[in-house]
Amino acid sequence: MSKFTFFTGQPIFTQLLKFIPRDKVQRLAQRHQSDRYYKRFKSYEHLITMLYTCFHNCRSLREVTTGMQVCFNKLEHLRMRCIPRRSTLSDANKVRNPDFFSDLYHQLYRAYYGVLPDSRMKKSIDQRLFIIDSTTVKLFSDVMRGMGGKPLTGKQKGGAKAHVLLKADEDVPRFVCITDATRNDKILLGKITLESGSILVFDRGYNNYHQMDQWSKQGITWVSRILPASVYQVMSEYIVSDHAAKAGVLSDKQILMGRLSNKNNIKLSARKIAFRDSATQRTFEFITNDFKLSPLTIANIYKKRWQIELLFKRIKQNYPLRYFLGDNENAIRIQIWCALITDLLIKIVKDKLKRKWAYSNIASMIRLHLMSYVNLFKFLNNPDRSLPINDQHKSNGQLAFQT
Repeated sequence: MSKFTFFTGQPIFTQLLKFIPRDKVQRLAQRHQSDRYYKRFKSYEHLITMLYTCFHNCRSLREVTTGMQVCFNKLEHLRMRCIPRRSTLSDANKVRNPDFFSDLYHQLYRAYYGVLPDSRMKKSIDQRLFIIDSTTVKLFSDVMRGMGGKPLTGKQKGGAKAHVLLKADEDVPRFVCITDATRNDKILLGKITLESGSILVFDRGYNNYHQMDQWSKQGITWVSRILPASVYQVMSEYIVSDHAAKAGVLSDKQILMGRLSNKNNIKLSARKIAFRDSATQRTFEFITNDFKLSPLTIANIYKKRWQIELLFKRIKQNYPLRYFLGDNENAIRIQIWCALITDLLIKIVKDKLKRKWAYSNIASMIRLHLMSYVNLFKFLNNPDRSLPINDQHKSNGQLAFQT
Protein backbone atom coordinates (compact mmCIF):
# COMPACT_ATOMS: atom_id res chain seq x y z
CA MET A 1 0.00 0.00 0.00
CA SER A 2 1.50 3.30 -1.08
CA LYS A 3 2.11 6.12 1.35
CA PHE A 4 -0.31 8.99 1.11
CA THR A 5 0.99 12.36 2.37
CA PHE A 6 -1.51 14.76 0.85
CA PHE A 7 -3.44 15.33 4.09
CA THR A 8 -1.48 17.23 6.73
CA GLY A 9 -3.68 16.71 9.79
CA GLN A 10 -4.49 20.43 10.01
CA PRO A 11 -6.79 22.60 7.90
CA ILE A 12 -5.36 25.62 6.11
CA PHE A 13 -7.18 27.88 8.58
CA THR A 14 -5.24 26.31 11.46
CA GLN A 15 -1.96 26.74 9.61
CA LEU A 16 -2.71 30.44 9.14
CA LEU A 17 -3.65 30.93 12.79
CA LYS A 18 -0.21 29.65 13.82
CA PHE A 19 1.14 33.04 12.73
CA ILE A 20 -0.82 34.55 15.65
CA PRO A 21 0.82 33.49 18.95
CA ARG A 22 -1.78 32.51 21.53
CA ASP A 23 0.17 34.10 24.40
CA LYS A 24 0.21 37.43 22.54
CA VAL A 25 -3.59 37.32 22.28
CA GLN A 26 -3.92 36.55 25.99
CA ARG A 27 -1.64 39.41 27.02
CA LEU A 28 -3.57 41.88 24.89
CA ALA A 29 -6.87 40.58 26.30
CA GLN A 30 -5.56 41.21 29.82
CA ARG A 31 -4.29 44.67 28.91
CA HIS A 32 -7.63 45.78 27.44
CA GLN A 33 -9.76 43.63 29.80
CA SER A 34 -11.59 42.41 26.73
CA ASP A 35 -12.50 39.07 28.41
CA ARG A 36 -14.13 40.69 31.40
CA TYR A 37 -17.71 39.51 32.01
CA TYR A 38 -17.35 36.85 29.26
CA LYS A 39 -17.74 33.24 30.40
CA ARG A 40 -17.19 31.38 27.12
CA PHE A 41 -16.84 33.66 24.08
CA LYS A 42 -13.37 35.00 24.83
CA SER A 43 -11.27 37.36 22.72
CA TYR A 44 -9.50 34.46 21.00
CA GLU A 45 -12.80 32.87 19.94
CA HIS A 46 -13.99 36.26 18.75
CA LEU A 47 -10.82 36.73 16.70
CA ILE A 48 -11.17 33.30 15.04
CA THR A 49 -14.81 34.00 14.23
CA MET A 50 -14.09 37.37 12.63
CA LEU A 51 -11.15 36.00 10.63
CA TYR A 52 -13.44 33.23 9.37
CA THR A 53 -15.87 35.99 8.36
CA CYS A 54 -13.19 37.86 6.42
CA PHE A 55 -11.71 34.81 4.68
CA HIS A 56 -15.15 33.68 3.47
CA ASN A 57 -16.55 37.19 2.92
CA CYS A 58 -19.62 36.36 5.01
CA ARG A 59 -22.41 38.88 4.64
CA SER A 60 -24.56 38.06 7.65
CA LEU A 61 -24.41 36.65 11.16
CA ARG A 62 -26.26 33.54 10.04
CA GLU A 63 -23.63 32.78 7.36
CA VAL A 64 -20.88 32.96 9.99
CA THR A 65 -22.53 30.85 12.68
CA THR A 66 -23.92 28.12 10.42
CA GLY A 67 -20.67 27.92 8.44
CA MET A 68 -18.63 27.42 11.61
CA GLN A 69 -21.10 24.89 13.00
CA VAL A 70 -20.54 22.67 9.97
CA CYS A 71 -16.76 22.60 10.44
CA PHE A 72 -16.64 22.80 14.25
CA ASN A 73 -14.89 19.40 14.49
CA LYS A 74 -12.00 20.92 12.50
CA LEU A 75 -11.63 23.75 15.00
CA GLU A 76 -11.55 21.66 18.18
CA HIS A 77 -7.75 21.37 18.19
CA LEU A 78 -7.60 25.19 18.38
CA ARG A 79 -9.16 24.92 21.86
CA MET A 80 -12.08 26.98 20.68
CA ARG A 81 -14.65 26.50 23.40
CA CYS A 82 -17.82 27.28 21.51
CA ILE A 83 -19.37 28.39 18.25
CA PRO A 84 -21.18 31.65 19.00
CA ARG A 85 -24.85 32.17 18.36
CA ARG A 86 -25.88 35.16 16.33
CA SER A 87 -26.87 37.18 19.39
CA THR A 88 -23.57 36.37 21.13
CA LEU A 89 -21.47 37.48 18.16
CA SER A 90 -23.60 40.60 17.69
CA ASP A 91 -23.23 41.59 21.35
CA ALA A 92 -19.47 40.97 21.29
CA ASN A 93 -19.06 43.14 18.20
CA LYS A 94 -21.02 45.87 19.94
CA VAL A 95 -19.21 45.80 23.29
CA ARG A 96 -15.68 44.38 22.98
CA ASN A 97 -12.92 46.99 22.82
CA PRO A 98 -11.70 47.38 19.19
CA ASP A 99 -8.29 48.50 20.51
CA PHE A 100 -7.61 44.81 21.22
CA PHE A 101 -7.74 44.09 17.47
CA SER A 102 -5.85 47.29 16.64
CA ASP A 103 -2.94 46.44 18.95
CA LEU A 104 -2.92 42.85 17.71
CA TYR A 105 -2.51 44.00 14.11
CA HIS A 106 0.36 46.35 14.95
CA GLN A 107 2.12 43.72 17.07
CA LEU A 108 1.84 41.15 14.29
CA TYR A 109 3.27 43.69 11.86
CA ARG A 110 6.25 44.37 14.12
CA ALA A 111 6.81 40.63 14.60
CA TYR A 112 6.99 39.83 10.87
CA TYR A 113 7.93 43.12 9.17
CA GLY A 114 9.08 45.52 11.87
CA VAL A 115 12.74 44.42 11.97
CA LEU A 116 14.74 47.38 10.73
CA PRO A 117 17.81 46.72 8.56
CA ASP A 118 21.27 47.59 9.80
CA SER A 119 21.56 51.39 9.83
CA ARG A 120 25.19 51.09 8.74
CA MET A 121 24.14 49.52 5.44
CA LYS A 122 23.42 51.79 2.54
CA LYS A 123 19.70 51.64 1.82
CA SER A 124 18.00 52.17 -1.50
CA ILE A 125 15.20 54.66 -1.97
CA ASP A 126 12.54 51.94 -1.76
CA GLN A 127 13.95 50.74 1.57
CA ARG A 128 13.69 54.26 2.99
CA LEU A 129 10.42 55.27 1.33
CA PHE A 130 7.20 55.68 3.34
CA ILE A 131 3.80 56.68 1.95
CA ILE A 132 0.84 58.15 3.83
CA ASP A 133 -2.72 58.42 2.58
CA SER A 134 -6.28 57.58 3.58
CA THR A 135 -9.21 55.67 2.13
CA THR A 136 -12.91 55.87 2.92
CA VAL A 137 -15.28 52.96 3.49
CA LYS A 138 -18.84 54.03 2.71
CA LEU A 139 -21.59 52.83 5.02
CA PHE A 140 -25.29 52.35 4.37
CA SER A 141 -26.26 54.09 7.59
CA ASP A 142 -25.18 57.24 9.40
CA VAL A 143 -23.42 55.35 12.19
CA MET A 144 -20.17 57.18 11.48
CA ARG A 145 -20.22 60.66 9.98
CA GLY A 146 -19.75 60.66 6.21
CA MET A 147 -18.22 63.21 3.89
CA GLY A 148 -20.05 65.80 1.80
CA GLY A 149 -23.41 67.48 2.09
CA LYS A 150 -26.79 65.85 2.51
CA PRO A 151 -28.52 64.61 -0.66
CA LEU A 152 -31.99 65.77 -1.71
CA THR A 153 -33.57 62.89 0.18
CA GLY A 154 -32.17 64.27 3.43
CA LYS A 155 -30.51 60.94 4.30
CA GLN A 156 -26.76 60.95 4.47
CA LYS A 157 -24.75 57.75 4.46
CA GLY A 158 -21.97 57.32 6.96
CA GLY A 159 -18.35 56.57 6.33
CA ALA A 160 -15.24 55.23 8.06
CA LYS A 161 -11.77 56.45 7.11
CA ALA A 162 -8.56 54.46 7.43
CA HIS A 163 -5.42 56.62 7.71
CA VAL A 164 -2.47 54.49 6.60
CA LEU A 165 1.33 54.67 6.72
CA LEU A 166 2.89 52.25 4.20
CA LYS A 167 6.53 51.20 3.80
CA ALA A 168 7.16 50.86 0.08
CA ASP A 169 9.30 47.70 0.11
CA GLU A 170 6.90 45.80 2.41
CA ASP A 171 3.53 46.62 0.80
CA VAL A 172 1.64 46.18 4.09
CA PRO A 173 0.33 48.98 6.33
CA ARG A 174 2.90 49.91 8.94
CA PHE A 175 0.47 52.02 10.96
CA VAL A 176 -3.32 52.43 10.66
CA CYS A 177 -5.73 54.80 12.39
CA ILE A 178 -9.50 54.42 11.85
CA THR A 179 -11.76 57.47 12.30
CA ASP A 180 -14.97 58.98 10.98
CA ALA A 181 -14.82 59.99 7.33
CA THR A 182 -15.12 63.65 8.31
CA ARG A 183 -11.83 63.70 10.22
CA ASN A 184 -9.03 65.64 8.59
CA ASP A 185 -6.25 63.59 7.02
CA LYS A 186 -3.62 65.50 9.00
CA ILE A 187 -4.65 63.63 12.15
CA LEU A 188 -2.12 60.95 11.14
CA LEU A 189 0.87 63.31 11.11
CA GLY A 190 1.26 63.50 14.88
CA LYS A 191 0.95 59.74 15.34
CA ILE A 192 3.83 58.49 13.16
CA THR A 193 7.51 58.31 14.02
CA LEU A 194 10.26 57.77 11.46
CA GLU A 195 14.01 57.39 11.72
CA SER A 196 16.47 59.86 10.27
CA GLY A 197 17.16 59.27 6.60
CA SER A 198 13.61 58.18 5.78
CA ILE A 199 11.79 59.51 2.73
CA LEU A 200 8.12 60.40 3.17
CA VAL A 201 5.77 61.05 0.26
CA PHE A 202 2.21 62.32 0.64
CA ASP A 203 -0.49 64.19 -1.24
CA ARG A 204 -0.99 67.94 -0.87
CA GLY A 205 -3.90 67.38 1.56
CA TYR A 206 -1.28 66.62 4.24
CA ASN A 207 0.68 69.85 3.79
CA ASN A 208 1.45 71.22 7.23
CA TYR A 209 4.34 73.69 7.42
CA HIS A 210 5.01 73.11 11.11
CA GLN A 211 5.21 69.32 10.73
CA MET A 212 7.22 69.55 7.51
CA ASP A 213 9.70 71.83 9.25
CA GLN A 214 10.01 69.33 12.13
CA TRP A 215 10.72 66.51 9.67
CA SER A 216 13.46 68.60 8.05
CA LYS A 217 15.11 69.12 11.44
CA GLN A 218 14.90 65.35 12.11
CA GLY A 219 16.69 64.52 8.86
CA ILE A 220 13.56 63.16 7.14
CA THR A 221 13.11 63.90 3.46
CA TRP A 222 9.57 64.70 2.35
CA VAL A 223 8.03 64.99 -1.13
CA SER A 224 4.59 66.37 -1.86
CA ARG A 225 2.65 68.65 -4.20
CA ILE A 226 2.13 72.35 -3.63
CA LEU A 227 -1.32 73.67 -2.85
CA PRO A 228 -2.76 76.03 -5.51
CA ALA A 229 -3.34 78.74 -2.89
CA SER A 230 0.15 78.50 -1.38
CA VAL A 231 2.10 81.73 -0.99
CA TYR A 232 5.82 81.55 -1.68
CA GLN A 233 8.80 83.60 -2.79
CA VAL A 234 11.32 82.38 -5.36
CA MET A 235 14.81 82.57 -3.88
CA SER A 236 16.84 81.09 -6.76
CA GLU A 237 16.42 78.96 -9.87
CA TYR A 238 18.48 75.95 -10.93
CA ILE A 239 19.49 75.13 -14.50
CA VAL A 240 17.53 72.22 -15.97
CA SER A 241 19.67 69.82 -18.01
CA ASP A 242 18.71 68.84 -21.55
CA HIS A 243 18.07 65.26 -20.45
CA ALA A 244 15.72 66.37 -17.67
CA ALA A 245 13.96 68.85 -19.96
CA LYS A 246 13.27 66.12 -22.54
CA ALA A 247 11.90 63.89 -19.77
CA GLY A 248 9.37 66.55 -18.75
CA VAL A 249 11.08 68.82 -16.18
CA LEU A 250 9.93 72.41 -16.79
CA SER A 251 11.62 74.26 -13.92
CA ASP A 252 13.58 73.71 -10.71
CA LYS A 253 13.48 76.48 -8.09
CA GLN A 254 14.30 77.15 -4.46
CA ILE A 255 11.41 78.86 -2.71
CA LEU A 256 10.47 80.21 0.71
CA MET A 257 6.91 79.19 1.59
CA GLY A 258 4.69 81.21 3.92
CA ARG A 259 3.52 84.79 4.18
CA LEU A 260 6.42 87.10 4.95
CA SER A 261 4.08 89.60 6.64
CA ASN A 262 2.91 87.02 9.19
CA LYS A 263 5.46 86.84 12.00
CA ASN A 264 3.84 83.79 13.66
CA ASN A 265 3.76 81.73 10.47
CA ILE A 266 6.60 79.30 9.74
CA LYS A 267 8.78 80.20 6.77
CA LEU A 268 9.54 76.90 5.09
CA SER A 269 12.49 76.60 2.73
CA ALA A 270 11.69 74.13 -0.04
CA ARG A 271 12.45 73.15 -3.60
CA LYS A 272 9.70 73.41 -6.23
CA ILE A 273 9.89 71.29 -9.38
CA ALA A 274 7.46 71.71 -12.27
CA PHE A 275 7.01 68.50 -14.25
CA ARG A 276 4.86 67.64 -17.26
CA ASP A 277 3.79 64.04 -17.74
CA SER A 278 3.96 63.14 -21.43
CA ALA A 279 1.48 60.26 -21.00
CA THR A 280 -1.34 62.26 -19.41
CA GLN A 281 -0.28 65.74 -20.59
CA ARG A 282 -0.73 66.99 -17.02
CA THR A 283 1.58 69.42 -15.24
CA PHE A 284 2.56 68.76 -11.63
CA GLU A 285 4.37 71.00 -9.15
CA PHE A 286 6.31 69.02 -6.56
CA ILE A 287 7.82 70.43 -3.37
CA THR A 288 10.55 68.80 -1.29
CA ASN A 289 13.21 69.63 1.27
CA ASP A 290 15.83 67.65 -0.69
CA PHE A 291 18.19 69.83 -2.74
CA LYS A 292 20.57 67.06 -3.87
CA LEU A 293 18.49 64.51 -5.79
CA SER A 294 17.82 65.13 -9.46
CA PRO A 295 14.39 66.55 -10.38
CA LEU A 296 13.53 63.34 -12.26
CA THR A 297 14.23 61.30 -9.12
CA ILE A 298 11.91 63.55 -7.13
CA ALA A 299 9.18 63.09 -9.74
CA ASN A 300 9.64 59.31 -9.68
CA ILE A 301 9.48 59.26 -5.87
CA TYR A 302 6.12 61.00 -5.94
CA LYS A 303 4.95 58.59 -8.64
CA LYS A 304 5.53 55.73 -6.20
CA ARG A 305 2.74 57.18 -4.06
CA TRP A 306 0.35 55.27 -6.32
CA GLN A 307 1.45 52.07 -4.55
CA ILE A 308 -0.76 52.86 -1.57
CA GLU A 309 -3.76 53.23 -3.88
CA LEU A 310 -3.09 49.69 -5.11
CA LEU A 311 -3.05 48.55 -1.48
CA PHE A 312 -6.48 50.10 -0.88
CA LYS A 313 -7.77 48.46 -4.06
CA ARG A 314 -6.38 45.08 -2.97
CA ILE A 315 -8.10 45.17 0.40
CA LYS A 316 -11.44 46.38 -0.92
CA GLN A 317 -11.52 43.84 -3.74
CA ASN A 318 -10.57 40.80 -1.68
CA TYR A 319 -12.47 41.74 1.49
CA PRO A 320 -15.52 43.72 0.33
CA LEU A 321 -16.32 46.00 3.25
CA ARG A 322 -19.93 46.52 2.21
CA TYR A 323 -21.66 44.17 4.62
CA PHE A 324 -20.98 44.58 8.34
CA LEU A 325 -22.06 42.30 11.17
CA GLY A 326 -23.47 45.16 13.18
CA ASP A 327 -25.03 48.60 12.77
CA ASN A 328 -22.82 50.29 15.36
CA GLU A 329 -19.41 51.96 15.21
CA ASN A 330 -17.73 49.34 17.40
CA ALA A 331 -18.70 46.47 15.09
CA ILE A 332 -17.54 48.40 12.03
CA ARG A 333 -14.14 49.12 13.55
CA ILE A 334 -13.64 45.49 14.62
CA GLN A 335 -14.49 44.16 11.15
CA ILE A 336 -12.13 46.61 9.43
CA TRP A 337 -9.29 45.65 11.80
CA CYS A 338 -9.94 41.94 11.19
CA ALA A 339 -9.88 42.53 7.43
CA LEU A 340 -6.46 44.15 7.87
CA ILE A 341 -5.25 41.19 9.98
CA THR A 342 -6.51 38.80 7.28
CA ASP A 343 -4.66 40.77 4.62
CA LEU A 344 -1.49 40.66 6.73
CA LEU A 345 -1.71 36.86 7.15
CA ILE A 346 -2.04 36.29 3.41
CA LYS A 347 0.82 38.71 2.74
CA ILE A 348 3.01 36.76 5.19
CA VAL A 349 2.22 33.56 3.28
CA LYS A 350 2.96 35.26 -0.04
CA ASP A 351 6.35 36.52 1.13
CA LYS A 352 7.37 33.12 2.54
CA LEU A 353 6.60 31.22 -0.68
CA LYS A 354 9.39 30.29 -3.07
CA ARG A 355 7.05 30.39 -6.02
CA LYS A 356 5.68 33.75 -7.15
CA TRP A 357 1.92 34.10 -6.95
CA ALA A 358 -0.43 37.02 -7.43
CA TYR A 359 -2.01 38.11 -4.16
CA SER A 360 -5.53 37.62 -5.53
CA ASN A 361 -4.75 34.01 -6.53
CA ILE A 362 -3.47 33.14 -3.06
CA ALA A 363 -6.48 34.80 -1.43
CA SER A 364 -8.89 32.87 -3.69
CA MET A 365 -7.20 29.51 -3.03
CA ILE A 366 -7.24 30.05 0.72
CA ARG A 367 -10.88 31.10 0.59
CA LEU A 368 -11.88 27.97 -1.37
CA HIS A 369 -9.82 25.52 0.70
CA LEU A 370 -9.86 27.20 4.11
CA MET A 371 -11.03 24.02 5.87
CA SER A 372 -9.22 21.53 3.62
CA TYR A 373 -6.46 19.31 5.03
CA VAL A 374 -3.75 20.54 2.68
CA ASN A 375 -0.19 21.58 3.44
CA LEU A 376 -0.50 25.19 2.38
CA PHE A 377 3.15 25.94 1.58
CA LYS A 378 3.84 22.65 -0.21
CA PHE A 379 0.71 23.08 -2.29
CA LEU A 380 1.43 26.69 -3.29
CA ASN A 381 5.12 26.07 -3.99
CA ASN A 382 4.36 23.14 -6.29
CA PRO A 383 0.62 22.53 -6.78
CA ASP A 384 0.93 19.69 -9.32
CA ARG A 385 3.45 17.53 -7.46
CA SER A 386 1.79 18.03 -4.06
CA LEU A 387 -1.50 16.51 -5.28
CA PRO A 388 -2.05 12.75 -4.88
CA ILE A 389 -1.03 10.73 -7.94
CA ASN A 390 -1.44 7.00 -7.68
CA ASP A 391 -1.93 4.37 -10.34
CA GLN A 392 -4.18 2.44 -8.04
CA HIS A 393 -6.47 5.45 -7.78
CA LYS A 394 -6.56 5.68 -11.58
CA SER A 395 -7.49 2.00 -11.93
CA ASN A 396 -10.29 2.42 -9.41
CA GLY A 397 -11.78 5.19 -11.49
CA GLN A 398 -10.79 7.98 -9.12
CA LEU A 399 -9.84 11.38 -10.44
CA ALA A 400 -6.11 11.97 -10.83
CA PHE A 401 -4.08 14.92 -12.04
CA GLN A 402 -1.41 14.75 -14.72
CA THR A 403 1.95 16.46 -14.15
